[in-house]
Amino acid sequence: MSNTREHARSAAAVPSMPAIVRGAMVAQPWRGLTRGLADPVIGRGPRHIADTAGGRAPWERAARWRRRALMALIVLATVVATTVLSYAQPTYQYPVLQQVQIGLFALLFAWVAAGCITAVMGFVVLLRGDKHMLSKNTASNRPLDDSARTALIMPICNEDVNTVFAGLRATCESLASSGAARLFDVYILSDSSDPALRAAELAAWSELRRSLGSDRIFYRWRQRRTKRKAGNVADFCRRWGRNYRYMVVLDADSVMSGDSLVTLVRLMETHPTAGILQTAPQACGHNTLHARAQQFASRVAGRLFTVGMQYWQLGEAHYWGHNAIIRVEPFMKHCALAPIPGKGRLSGEILSHDFVEAALMRRAGYHVWLVPDLVGSFEQQPPHILAELQRDRRWCQGNLQNARLIAEPGFHAVHRGMLLTGAMAYLSAPLWLLYVILGALLWWVGGNVFFTPEDDFTLGILGLWAGTLIMLVLPRVLGVLAVLLKGEQRFYGGGANLARSAFLEIGLSALQAPLRMVAHTLFVVGALIGWKLEWKSPPREASDVSWREAAQRFAPIGLAVLAIAAVLALIHPPALVWMSPVGLPLLLAVPFTVLTSRSGLGERVRSANLLLIPEETWRPSVLRRARDHAQLPSRVPAWPALLGDSRLCALVCAAMGPRRTSRGLRGHMRREQIKRLALGDAPLTLADWMRFLSEPSSLQQLRAATLFPPQPQLSPASIGA
Repeated sequence: MSNTREHARSAAAVPSMPAIVRGAMVAQPWRGLTRGLADPVIGRGPRHIADTAGGRAPWERAARWRRRALMALIVLATVVATTVLSYAQPTYQYPVLQQVQIGLFALLFAWVAAGCITAVMGFVVLLRGDKHMLSKNTASNRPLDDSARTALIMPICNEDVNTVFAGLRATCESLASSGAARLFDVYILSDSSDPALRAAELAAWSELRRSLGSDRIFYRWRQRRTKRKAGNVADFCRRWGRNYRYMVVLDADSVMSGDSLVTLVRLMETHPTAGILQTAPQACGHNTLHARAQQFASRVAGRLFTVGMQYWQLGEAHYWGHNAIIRVEPFMKHCALAPIPGKGRLSGEILSHDFVEAALMRRAGYHVWLVPDLVGSFEQQPPHILAELQRDRRWCQGNLQNARLIAEPGFHAVHRGMLLTGAMAYLSAPLWLLYVILGALLWWVGGNVFFTPEDDFTLGILGLWAGTLIMLVLPRVLGVLAVLLKGEQRFYGGGANLARSAFLEIGLSALQAPLRMVAHTLFVVGALIGWKLEWKSPPREASDVSWREAAQRFAPIGLAVLAIAAVLALIHPPALVWMSPVGLPLLLAVPFTVLTSRSGLGERVRSANLLLIPEETWRPSVLRRARDHAQLPSRVPAWPALLGDSRLCALVCAAMGPRRTSRGLRGHMRREQIKRLALGDAPLTLADWMRFLSEPSSLQQLRAATLFPPQPQLSPASIGA
């Protein structure tokens, strides 16, 4: 044990966490949807948004007119389209079905129109700029004062240790090269529940400190995991938030350059009314066909939506929960999250915290901005469709839950709209499915809507289909056009390859859309009726989806589609034409999922210069470093075999600090457990191992008993023999 104590003393010389400086972060109870809607009726005035600057800024006046223009265009397009549909359809035997379908069409067309118009706004801004946008160029170049201390925090939970620490190491190295590392402290905030992973995290943290020669990289493991990521961030704020003016929140797959981090701090210093500054992370990192298509779409068409939303949001933007800088003091004072009252899956702890925190920050009088032209912020896309849907299930329940806060007093109208938009992103799926089913029923009872009784084409219906299709495709066309007009096609493999990539991405998206529609419909139903949600992070490393796994997920849906198609073929065969755009992709879901998860296929697509993104044509140094670090050999130590590693055991003991846990009933129970384990009588559970990792004295006793097990007592007879 002398060797263990020596390692413990050396590890304890640099503590795993700084001294705690307690601060308050108290959540205020929610008014709730019913009371929030009733307050204006009964005369209870809403709390007005505080204004830290006083008066309306020019950007606020511009934002008001832009939002009015957006709403007017959406309403105009929806009214025209709905009117055309109403007059073009024949008179059906069941008018109620027809009226429900027209109502659904109006709602869904407005949803599509809002996205298309936002993308057009983004296209104009990309080409002409926006004088009201918060740009990286507005950051002052004056030297940063040492008082602008910033915490770089990365909450993690059961992640791939090698990938997470490779990205964090690259970020820290880039930050050191920026010359402003003195302003930043780094915190790894672990909620991991696997003892082997937790031991690996400690080993990786220790190696990170050693390789960077820094004692300002800290590791914290929460013994009580409450409120998931939002609770982890709040726990950090209560313990160490008072030490910092700002904090930058990273996801486990985030990588940021040092220049981007320093620019964020400078922007905060230059704009004292800014509460949150959100970067626009660029998706990169995976080579599967699915991830490559998502990365390409994000860079070409996705940026139009991002910039377009910033065009009408301006200082009332939303927060994505990561790759953003936050002013700590108002965040602690105003952004604590109380549980949503009530029963069921849409109550309790808030799951999707980011939109709500942005709304609370704006209600407090601070502005929330997106900085779309700031480069050096990166994230990963899910490697395959199953991982994407796993993530979407969490987001679905969280966004539906957030919709209950839409009537909270004092929320800005834009943030109320964002809460509604977040819910509609998933509610639109069952609405689209219902619209398709109603269309098939009306076709069955009323005939083919594409032809008049005289067998002529119904021009109005065909025009609506064409118009809807154009609105869905137009953002992608404008995205390609923006790349060409800005002369960026060389970063996408050239103009011809850019066009081919766009067609390939559109085809893949069309095949994936029905899968998402059905999956999101199930998620919405599950959230409303109370299906249990398994909170699990999507995989950070790409792995091929097996045929068995894909069949388990999508074969039942395919069989259901076959059954419906068989019934339609017997009853009304023409209705199969209406169902085919949705039915065929669902029938092909299993092979499509397997093939798009293959890294080899993605590599072949890349070798053909298709679905390229700028970071592959010219890879930033921070991404090169992250890739190089991730390729270094590493392994998760087996547990409990790592008890033989004296350095790691000493590191675990030092990380928890001095804890007196060997006395009383708990100490007696631990000693009895150690005896049974040493004799092989009772194996310990993962929960038991996690408790030992939290109790240094018990862990040292366990290690001693494991390395030097008690010898069985010999009887006098055996000694004499």
